[in-house]
Amino acid sequence: MDDLSGVIRLSLLVGGVATAAALPVAFALAWILARWRFPGKVVLDAVIHLPLVVPPVVTGWVLLLAFAPAGPLGRMLEAAFGASVLFRWTGAAIAAGVMALPLMVRAMRLSIEAVDVRLEQAARTLGASRWRAYATVTVPLALPGVLAGTVLGFARSLGEFGATITFVSNVPGETQTLPLAIYAALQRPDGEALVWRLAAVSVAISLAALVASEALARRAGRGVRVL
Repeated sequence: MDDLSGVIRLSLLVGGVATAAALPVAFALAWILARWRFPGKVVLDAVIHLPLVVPPVVTGWVLLLAFAPAGPLGRMLEAAFGASVLFRWTGAAIAAGVMALPLMVRAMRLSIEAVDVRLEQAARTLGASRWRAYATVTVPLALPGVLAGTVLGFARSLGEFGATITFVSNVPGETQTLPLAIYAALQRPDGEALVWRLAAVSVAISLAALVASEALARRAGRGVRVL
């Protein structure tokens, strides 16, 4: 896709949808890892962080097996909606969300663990229910860290390449996000100028997201120290 604005719009769409879809899952997993004790917790933690250490191509291949027409999730989507995510931007969002999830979970877990449980206990002694104490004490205190993890996940989604190209290929106008557009431009003899433009946009967006994430993380740390 030579249309730079189209690539940027698609990248922001994929990254935004991936982050929004991963957010509740990441927060729930972070909460479980931070506050629950159960057998197999270490295994769950390892599985969540697996996409960070295995080659992204492996993650994309697993997603392809799961969402292929003969795969378990692919059959469910076909039966329920008569649709497929293969070679679609929705598939690119799934790949980006899976790759961003471990970073989001890690940042959110650290933020939740930094909140003093005695504050929740104090709220409980004042008559608040368990869920009300979580909602009014823990969640607001952990919120900067949750936002930092969300921004970091968005930045990771924008840079996703290996799992995406393996899962949904490189389809101009449908799955060709910034990294894939850069890859396609590198294959062209006259693509150097386009590569520079795409790379500059990618670096600028990612840098802004990382700066925002760091600022939110520092704010979370100051809030915990004050308490």
